[in-house]
Amino acid sequence: MSTPDTLFPFDTIREAQKEFMQDVEQAVKNKQHLVAHAPTGLGKTAATLAPSLKEALEKDLTIFFLTSRHTQQEIVLETLKKIKEKFNITCTATSIIGKKWMCSQPGVEKLGSSEFSEFCKALREDDQCEYYLNTKKKLGITTLAEKTVSDLQLQSPCSSGLIVETAREQKLCPYEMGILLAKKAKIIITDYFYLFNPTIRDRFFNSIEKELKKSIIIIDEGHNLPGRLRDLMSAQISTGIINAALKEMQKYGFDDIREFLYDLNIILQKFGETLDLSQEKSIPKERFVKEITHLINYEEIIETLNVKADVVRDEQKRSAIGTIANFLEAWLGPEEGHARILEYKRNEKGEPIFILKNKCLDPSLIAASIINDSHATILMSGTLNPTDMFSHILGFPENTVKKSYAYPFKEKNKLSLIVPRTTTKFSMRSEEQYKNIANICAEMIDEIPGNSAVFFPSYAVKAEVAKYLETITKKSVFQEQQGMTKEEKLQLLEAFKQYKDKGAVLLGVASGSFGEGIDLPGDLLKGVIIVGLPLGRPDLETQATINYYDRKFGKGWDYGYVLPAFTKTLQNAGRCIRTETDRGVIIFLDERYSWPIYIRCFPEEWDLKISVAPAQEISNFFDDK
Repeated sequence: MSTPDTLFPFDTIREAQKEFMQDVEQAVKNKQHLVAHAPTGLGKTAATLAPSLKEALEKDLTIFFLTSRHTQQEIVLETLKKIKEKFNITCTATSIIGKKWMCSQPGVEKLGSSEFSEFCKALREDDQCEYYLNTKKKLGITTLAEKTVSDLQLQSPCSSGLIVETAREQKLCPYEMGILLAKKAKIIITDYFYLFNPTIRDRFFNSIEKELKKSIIIIDEGHNLPGRLRDLMSAQISTGIINAALKEMQKYGFDDIREFLYDLNIILQKFGETLDLSQEKSIPKERFVKEITHLINYEEIIETLNVKADVVRDEQKRSAIGTIANFLEAWLGPEEGHARILEYKRNEKGEPIFILKNKCLDPSLIAASIINDSHATILMSGTLNPTDMFSHILGFPENTVKKSYAYPFKEKNKLSLIVPRTTTKFSMRSEEQYKNIANICAEMIDEIPGNSAVFFPSYAVKAEVAKYLETITKKSVFQEQQGMTKEEKLQLLEAFKQYKDKGAVLLGVASGSFGEGIDLPGDLLKGVIIVGLPLGRPDLETQATINYYDRKFGKGWDYGYVLPAFTKTLQNAGRCIRTETDRGVIIFLDERYSWPIYIRCFPEEWDLKISVAPAQEISNFFDDK
């Protein structure tokens, strides 16, 4: 296989990258699927795009490159620009983000997705959106929109930012312009939800005139997909939401739903009358339906609430009444693969509330049909380990190719240590344990010549350790805080980067923004310490997930508890070594990492050492040039 034949845009290709590219080529040619554990730095974007684009051009297929991160969209666009320049490829490529985030109407970023959909629909139907009216007319698109699309095609590949900026300058609808470009595109870079949200996908494919069976789907950061799909298929209400709906009812004079909302509140309180704060219980699907139907026709109340919600959204964009309608509809969904749970807890204001959840446990309920109906699907990430688990829980067919690729960087550039001197196991937590964790972290941080990051299993553990660590370490301490805005996170990260020479420490949370979504190559980060194991709470949802995967695959403990936590851990570890010239240390601080049940979860290629004297190991590593 010669490089030009696969449209590979770079002059050199790594051995593991070449192997991955050949596997992608075989998958798209043979209409197969590939689940690829491909470590950071392998060059996954070019390795998937090059053979996929060649096949798409020859077979008239469309490539959907799915990623949840804006930075990854930019990498895809840059790779496509290089392919275009090197091989003079003229096909259209574009990126498109969520409709709400492309909208030019003020204030829409505060709306939930369903609320925005209703708001947008109302504006269009009432001819109240000038951007839409300037873009589309009853018989087709406007002349201005046609000309703007043609101009954008000449600039392909087009980022969503370019589309939004150009559309706003022309007073056109950015989303509709994105759709018009996507209709002409061979490569569409977008979010998971455009293909995996059933409602959005059907409208999207109809609008852009594409077919799933003629689509190559490339899913980047694929370890995120199960969680995203579970969230998509889950719904909840609370006594707080019901109280907000009652205020809407009073404001708009909806007296005909007053009694239902009061009764709904009573139902949640009745369900939870035996619970103490922080307790929970399972609620059978039919029990809730029975309670509602004693009061009113179930489907009629959904329709009534939706009508009221539309009135509310016309004025204030979002509606608690609409949230309740959506929940009632979702509750009628499948029983298998879901857990219905009532939780009694305090809200952000410290007020006690009941929350009724319909939690999806099985992402394959929507993923499997998309994967099976596509021409080929490539799922890839640096943490798809083990590939069997991700293949199983997403519903890939039996003939799927599952493969792990070699680590592309020199192992001597990375020191990986397990330090079994502390634990964050719940039964072992104490002030003495937190102080011990802080002391050991400080020893290691102070030996790392530059910046380091420490990731904790929760904000609570981070706060307990931080109060000691801040007084012990010689280095400046930066902390990720719960509820930080995007701007605050960026400011914190930029300030942290400025310390790359004298060194600072960033304290984050395993499942937080900094645990996965940051790239700090070169001298910006020299060490990562993962404190504890970010295992899920042993709550009813976790237990239901374990039981479900036990019944389905006989692997409930692994699929429902251990391996999802390890995926987060390995994502945290991946913040350190980002390029082939980076050098750094990765430390797993918890005695459980050395236990056989957990140490087996590390990638086979990792050169792990167990050490009770990590500071000396770190010093020796950085002294050895």
